[in-house]
Amino acid sequence: MYAAERQQEILRLAHESGRVDVLSLAEEFGVTAETVRRDLKALGRAGLVHRVHGGAIPAGRLDFELDLAERDAVASDEKDRIARAALDELPADRSVIIDAGTTSARLAAAIPVDSTVTVVTHALPVAARLADHPGIALHLVGGRVRHRTRAAVDAWALRAYGEINADVVFLAANGFSTGGGLTTPDLAEAAVKRAIIAAARRVVLLADSSKFGKEHFGRFGDLTHVDLLITDTGLSAEDARSIEEQGTEVVRA
Repeated sequence: MYAAERQQEILRLAHESGRVDVLSLAEEFGVTAETVRRDLKALGRAGLVHRVHGGAIPAGRLDFELDLAERDAVASDEKDRIARAALDELPADRSVIIDAGTTSARLAAAIPVDSTVTVVTHALPVAARLADHPGIALHLVGGRVRHRTRAAVDAWALRAYGEINADVVFLAANGFSTGGGLTTPDLAEAAVKRAIIAAARRVVLLADSSKFGKEHFGRFGDLTHVDLLITDTGLSAEDARSIEEQGTEVVRA
């Protein structure tokens, strides 16, 4: 079987079952796992599938939210580089909001123990990483906790963020584009993200390049609301320029 034929069959299986995994595909086609990974990479570049830990899901199912562990495994190296670059935007002795997201959780993990900053978050993973930092004044926003993201949402969270004026917000998104704006699958999460944008004087979006061009159900803002986008070198120079033309500074880590 030629690679193109195998990739077409992989795509059919992905749409049929909602997900495919590398080891099962390797056994199915009698090829190595590395061959399957190359096939999935090619399908991913074509925008036909979305890579997840151990396999892929069809692009048409992107509004089916992956769980936290699966999302954390996607673009892992890129997220680490983005988190390290975001440390330069952390203001000493000032206040920040850290959004729920796997990249923002990595930022929290990278913040030095001796940092002196006020942090507000509605994300349990972020709070857990900062709870033992003696110099950080940590404020945990409450609400209904969504199991998929471990983030508080709904009225309590919205009310708390309505009372805050932070210096910087480190924002997360499931998708971002020049036309489609900032999006996430869940409307309750979108409402909280909209509230934290309004609660900060400077907005820093942390998003790996695989999210560029993706659009989800809940729209919570435009790139014009973002002062700085920190992403990775997978975002082309041309796409970075198109974003900067809208007034958003772009750093490719």
